[in-house]
Amino acid sequence: MAATMSQVFCKQLGVASRWTILPLRSMSTAFKASDIQIELTKRPKEKPDPGKLIFGKTFTDHMLTVEWNNEKGWAKPCIKPFQNLSLHPAISALHYSVQLFEGMKAFRCVDKKVHLFRPMKNMERMHRSALRASLPSFDKAELLDCIRKLIEVDQEWVPYSDTASLYIRPTFIGTEPSLGVAKSNHALLYCIIGPVGPYFPSGGFTPISLLADPKFVRAWMGGVGDSKLGGNYGPTIYVQSIAADQGCHQVLWLYGEDHQITEAGTMNIFVYWTNEQGEEELVTPPLNGIILPGVTRHSLLDLARQWGKFKVAEKTITMSDLIKGLEEKRVKEVFGAGTACVVLPVNRILYQQKSYHIPTMDNGPDLAKRFLKELTDIQYGRTPSDWMLSI
Repeated sequence: MAATMSQVFCKQLGVASRWTILPLRSMSTAFKASDIQIELTKRPKEKPDPGKLIFGKTFTDHMLTVEWNNEKGWAKPCIKPFQNLSLHPAISALHYSVQLFEGMKAFRCVDKKVHLFRPMKNMERMHRSALRASLPSFDKAELLDCIRKLIEVDQEWVPYSDTASLYIRPTFIGTEPSLGVAKSNHALLYCIIGPVGPYFPSGGFTPISLLADPKFVRAWMGGVGDSKLGGNYGPTIYVQSIAADQGCHQVLWLYGEDHQITEAGTMNIFVYWTNEQGEEELVTPPLNGIILPGVTRHSLLDLARQWGKFKVAEKTITMSDLIKGLEEKRVKEVFGAGTACVVLPVNRILYQQKSYHIPTMDNGPDLAKRFLKELTDIQYGRTPSDWMLSI
């Protein structure tokens, strides 16, 4: 296995570090990947056909768990056979949504080795979300090393495919067995992983339509829209069903009296257009507390700035701005971006009972398609990049 994050740090300090399986010791203020406990399954499952994967339905043989309580701190991390959790019915995660998660991926690259895509950015976002949810702090590098070890144990579950990947779901829940609305004195951090294909059933790069209804709001100023909390997602399911009833695939979330564009479904959103100053511009809403700071969002902005072919802006854009741009034929593309879908074009927005058709790759430029190619070339190792971390 490649050097771990903690091994890199230890090397810099001149100390030795390696994976060991140690007996359980008392809890502490931090967990260490070097103390990980490993119990291998006696009943390994059959690996699925990569071409028949349904997103989020298949899981590997093992999972990672780390327990915490306020009195003793963190226990030793454990890798054990995939199994159900045993939870008290009063835990705060179930009653008050004291819960957060991350979504990240590992890829089988052209060298047949397994690599993670910009994983420390997920660890940083998870840590910020934990503090916002009043869950305990943790060492981001140590958690990443634990996840890497879990993937190493189940590495044969990473599809030998350039259209599928391994989805990684670190989760952090409050397990306080009490109905009081208060900070949790007990918590569980765990990670489950599984092979996935395309997020949407239509698969691939098929354009989607969006319902933009200002009656519904995903997040608001002063709220938790910039944290990856489970409570941000559950209430959107109802609006998603309304969008489906009106012939749309997803929801375009608006905010404020001026109907600011914020996100598309669970994706960050981008508009590529000629702005009113006559400049070619890629624009996405700013990280103002409403928007989730997506790793794919960050990566597209990084790529676009590296190219230097057009202006790149993080600024507020309203539905009025977008409609005016469409009417003046300045809008070239609209697309969403996220870990699950990567990059996905938008071809129609339903807003105030009127459909607005968006240029797509069939009758416009191919920026979204270029982003998808360049990003997946990095993820599958066709283009070398320091964004990839080996297992």
